Amino acid sequence: MDAEGLVASAAINLGLALVALSLFSLLKKQPGNAPVYRPRRMAAGDGGAGLLPLGHGRLTPSFRWIGAAFRLSEEDVLRRHGLDALVVVRLFKFGIKCFTVFSVVGVLVLAPTNYTSEGRADIRRSNSMELFTVTNVTRGSDRLWVHFSCLCFISFYVVYLLHKEYKEITRRRIEHLKYHCKRPDQYTILVRGIPMCPDHGTYGCYVDHFFSKNYQTYQSYQIVHDIGNIEALQKLASSIDKQIKRKRETRKCNIWQRIWFKFTSEAISIHRQEEKLKDVQQAIHLLQCENMLKQKEVPVAFVAFKSRLDAAHAAEMQLLVNPLSLVTAYAPEPNDMIWKNLAIPFWRMAMYKLGVFVAAFLLTVFFTIPVTAVQGIVQFEKIKRWFPPARAVQLIPGLNSVVTGYLPGMILNGFIYLVPFAMLGMASFEGCIANSQKEIKACNMVFYFLLGNVFFLSILSGSLLDQLGESFTHPKDIPSRLASAVSAQSDFFITYILTNGMSGFSLEVLQFGLLTWQFLKAHSLGHSKEPYLYGFPYYRVVPIVSLAILIGVVYAVVAPLLLPILLIYFLLGYAVYINQMEDVYEITYDTCGQYWPSIHHYIFLSVALMQITMIGLFGLKSKPGASFATIPLLVFNILFNEYCKVRFLPTFHHRPVQVAKQSDELDEAEGTMGDFDDAISAYKPPWMRPMNLESGSVQPLNV
Repeated sequence: MDAEGLVASAAINLGLALVALSLFSLLKKQPGNAPVYRPRRMAAGDGGAGLLPLGHGRLTPSFRWIGAAFRLSEEDVLRRHGLDALVVVRLFKFGIKCFTVFSVVGVLVLAPTNYTSEGRADIRRSNSMELFTVTNVTRGSDRLWVHFSCLCFISFYVVYLLHKEYKEITRRRIEHLKYHCKRPDQYTILVRGIPMCPDHGTYGCYVDHFFSKNYQTYQSYQIVHDIGNIEALQKLASSIDKQIKRKRETRKCNIWQRIWFKFTSEAISIHRQEEKLKDVQQAIHLLQCENMLKQKEVPVAFVAFKSRLDAAHAAEMQLLVNPLSLVTAYAPEPNDMIWKNLAIPFWRMAMYKLGVFVAAFLLTVFFTIPVTAVQGIVQFEKIKRWFPPARAVQLIPGLNSVVTGYLPGMILNGFIYLVPFAMLGMASFEGCIANSQKEIKACNMVFYFLLGNVFFLSILSGSLLDQLGESFTHPKDIPSRLASAVSAQSDFFITYILTNGMSGFSLEVLQFGLLTWQFLKAHSLGHSKEPYLYGFPYYRVVPIVSLAILIGVVYAVVAPLLLPILLIYFLLGYAVYINQMEDVYEITYDTCGQYWPSIHHYIFLSVALMQITMIGLFGLKSKPGASFATIPLLVFNILFNEYCKVRFLPTFHHRPVQVAKQSDELDEAEGTMGDFDDAISAYKPPWMRPMNLESGSVQPLNV
């Protein structure tokens, strides 16, 4: 790709970003857009906070929200949103710290070294951006030792930051577990594989007898039932109730809204809807009756204790000789539970995992088609030689730069936008008992998908297209041409980062889809004050941002001009997602930082890939000394990762008994030991709780 293509991509993305950010700052001030831009504040009861009176800057764009995002302290993030949200914030800060230093090294050291080298004449004639990459350095040049020195510095700096972050987040996790306000999951464990009581023929009797005999602080238990479609019936009851309420409010609407309802939901009378609601209510009551519940018991239960120490002992230990009986684990937060998956037996979950793996593999294979097509656009000069009609693009001035500079990144990011949702849907079928487990699983699936398709496939397909027609005529030049093709892909990744950062983050904060739906809904069904409140999309943010770190680290020595763009990427992303945490997304659960081990692993892979790439590149550049000298760096990186697995990782897989004991001692000193009696009631399934229907036509459902 030539310099004009990159300039066109940067100009288009920068223009779109400025337009989107200006629109956001303008639309956010309008009270009618509060359900889109302030749903979290609306749910908390302060949706009007920050809104300006008409004529006081409400009709002019401003960027004060960016400054407010950078002024928010980590303690405020931890207090308001929890440790998982702080992990995401520190992920962006990690990128800022890394690429601030890397940009200085790249721009002041590597870029001048590459540009002033006596490289290939064809690169200089084509005005290519490869002038600033390691491709322009001649084979065997002593300047490659400058690259090796920068490689050492970058490797040690990333390892230093990783160790510092892992240590800090581990410390915060321990403090969070020790000093956090009392939560039900601190006192409750989940028990699966419960044997049947031989005397009474029930699971609950066995649980009560075993734990009351072996644990002095045992409090109570809650058996899980497989009720089937009761949740679907409750959703149907809530939907019918909302329809009844909306029909009754149509009398207050204008003539156009009355016409809308006349030809849609008004076709069914309110009386028939009320009768249908009563039938659904009766069906729910039948499923909730005592005899039905006894028939639907499954060998799974929540067990609550009066102390955190006994809960930790029970969760960490093997209770029976048979390891498949009374299998214990820490109970997720009540809001984090996926209740329907508790009834899935172990053998069926293995089948589900196999099915999810096959589906993810097929999606990965299918995705090779758009990635290869995108690389065909990037290698447009080769396509014009093989397919002469494509030269018609050059007839329109500037179109060639747009096609090769902006179009590939836009197409690839468009396809990638759908991948996290598809992977989350697949993870839903694996039988995870908590939304956090499902999203962490989806994070891993999305990251490895992006690593294989966006990173490796882009490099391999780009190299393949670049070598066709040349390797057969000059076979002795294959190694050098392959090295050149690998470094030449930096142009494509620059456009990818530009599109994903400038346009992607801007559209994320603009919420264009929800804004359009809000507009259509307000002009058809009437203005609604119900906020569009969704959980924070960890499964989408964490892997995509981690991929940006991987691209930056791998290409830090190869293509230094990518580094300042990545710095802008992380600065803008930090401001955007701080704003989204504060105003838009709801934090529905807190795993106390369990996303960080996955993030650490992603960054470790980034450093390892960088070092492996440079070993091969130094070899292709006829500098075997630098290749052999890089091997100890790779070994050190692997040993560091093993050290982190031993030193930090167990704290994220377990809850230290020492911390549980100290927390109980603090409660005992304050005189609140044993006062938390609501642990087991918090794990009462939603279908066993009363339904609060808004319509006055029927009474709320009671169990």
